Amino acid sequence: MNFLKKQLFFWTLLFIATNSISQNDYMKQWPQFRGPFATGIIDSTDLPDSWNAETGDNIKWKIDIPGLGHSCPVIWNDKLFITTAISSSGTGALKVGLYGQIDSDNDTSVHEFKLYCINKNTGDILWEKLSHKGVPGTKRHTKASHASCTPATNGKYVIAFFGSDGLFCYDMNGELIWEKNFGRMNAGPYDSPTTQWGFASSPIVHENKVIVQCDFIGESFIASFDIETGNEIWRTSRDEISTWSTPNFYNKGDNKQIVVNGWKHMGGYDFETGKEIWKMSGGGDAPVPVPIIANDLIYIHNAHGKYSPIYAVSPNAKGDITLGKEEASNEYIKWSIKRGAAYMPTVLVYGDNLYNLRMNGILTCFDAKTGEKIYTERIPEARGITASGIASDGKIYYSTEQGNVFIIKAGTQFEVLAKNSLNDIIMATPAISENNIFFRTQHYLIAVGE
Repeated sequence: MNFLKKQLFFWTLLFIATNSISQNDYMKQWPQFRGPFATGIIDSTDLPDSWNAETGDNIKWKIDIPGLGHSCPVIWNDKLFITTAISSSGTGALKVGLYGQIDSDNDTSVHEFKLYCINKNTGDILWEKLSHKGVPGTKRHTKASHASCTPATNGKYVIAFFGSDGLFCYDMNGELIWEKNFGRMNAGPYDSPTTQWGFASSPIVHENKVIVQCDFIGESFIASFDIETGNEIWRTSRDEISTWSTPNFYNKGDNKQIVVNGWKHMGGYDFETGKEIWKMSGGGDAPVPVPIIANDLIYIHNAHGKYSPIYAVSPNAKGDITLGKEEASNEYIKWSIKRGAAYMPTVLVYGDNLYNLRMNGILTCFDAKTGEKIYTERIPEARGITASGIASDGKIYYSTEQGNVFIIKAGTQFEVLAKNSLNDIIMATPAISENNIFFRTQHYLIAVGE
């Protein structure tokens, strides 16, 4: 893992330079969806290989979280943040597993949209804030929630986003600093404009700026806001269909850009101005995974409809870099595959390898630098996987919707090291902090650690 450590060290130094915190402090944090830099990785954590939700073995604490939310835990020092949406009717359905219906859930009752701050060591609720109360701005898919956007924090502020129901900034003590409402943003399938699936793109925070990607059936845009005041710095329109992906941040030298997924418009925008730097098309028509940055490449993948590609893009790309029909690479796209990318889970780039897990449990390992396929195996008993994988100390953690967590050995040989159950549906990607792993299930928040 020497290459990985060098890579994370580079990103850490970069973050320190722009945020004035120590390396040791930042490496303890899990500040956004998929953790530091959206990598899904924190090493040297000594996580347990086994636990038992029934007997309590290696379960540090377990608390009820009311309502329904697929947002993931984010952590800064001892504070853990999570959102939820609580229906006054209590009738909202959650239908998991592998199925193809496009139905919306019909619960149109008043909801309470809340942000919780929890002591990560004890599970005690430090504070909870009601961000908004009302009928949700849109319906949701039967597999989705009205609290699917993961919060983001920089240790001074925490951002909660509920799509059509508002963007909220709090300080670490729960005081509301500012809020915004972008109006109704119906994120649904492009070919069925009356169908409503719910919003899921999470905010990110960098250099005291909040970035949101709002792709929906309407006037899509990406925008930057000052985290202290909420003032809009820039907003750039996007010719795009609904996208449920979270943006990411690339910063090296003078190249500072926000990287986004999409169908018509995958690409990069200048971090300071919002001006488009590069773009490409040619992917699945319901983009969900977050772009990942590693090996000084940008990995973008998506699936749905006819296409399910993975692209490895140079961050020096300029203009329209879309591949020709018969091309697999060009000046800026270093390698690609046409079909086989995951639809919901984001790939994991760990060490020299890229791990691509599809919802049916098929895991493919690629050489991350060349795209060469190393192996394809199936995680047993997987009947639906939405959460993205995370990794620590040579082990990869994959959660299934049925509540099982598989630990896979990282490397070029497929090996299942352990299987543990949490006895509840898992839709959210877990978080790592120090020697603990935190799981958000349908009903609970659970801290696992020795």
